[in-house]
Amino acid sequence: MALEALERDAEPGNPLDRVERIAEAHEWAFSRTDAREVTMDVSGGWSGMSISLSWRDEFEILHVAASLEAKVPPGRRDEVAKLLARINEQLLVGHFDLWHADGSLIFRNSLLLSGNAEANDAQCEALIRLAVETCERYFPAVHFVVWAGQPAGHALEAAMIDTWGEA
Repeated sequence: MALEALERDAEPGNPLDRVERIAEAHEWAFSRTDAREVTMDVSGGWSGMSISLSWRDEFEILHVAASLEAKVPPGRRDEVAKLLARINEQLLVGHFDLWHADGSLIFRNSLLLSGNAEANDAQCEALIRLAVETCERYFPAVHFVVWAGQPAGHALEAAMIDTWGEA
């Protein structure tokens, strides 16, 4: 179903209803954990991601958190934290977090809908797409730091090389 058709059929209310319809249209596996959260699994080129979208009525915010299928071992967390600080400097919206308790890597972003504004399908889809594309863009740099033992600056430079064509 085209997004335009989803837009016409959408009813006002919780933006997670829109998120569910978008996930169905893209054939992403998802579940509605409760009225305030939808989780989905999205396959990326480098890694799978678990994406959670939550609606916070009290703040009128649709929040997305994309968790990469990678855990940073304790011995590499300081260098990954340096890398994430450098990455976050480059991001126009959203940011990466490193959970020191278990080494999880999370990309987070929000859509602010103050004043009873209503999200449309394009905004919801863009929020998800941006999370996936940002994780995909920087995942190699994280791997260079974690598994190749590279310093943050070198890993970021190496990962930012754009390639053209296919081998």
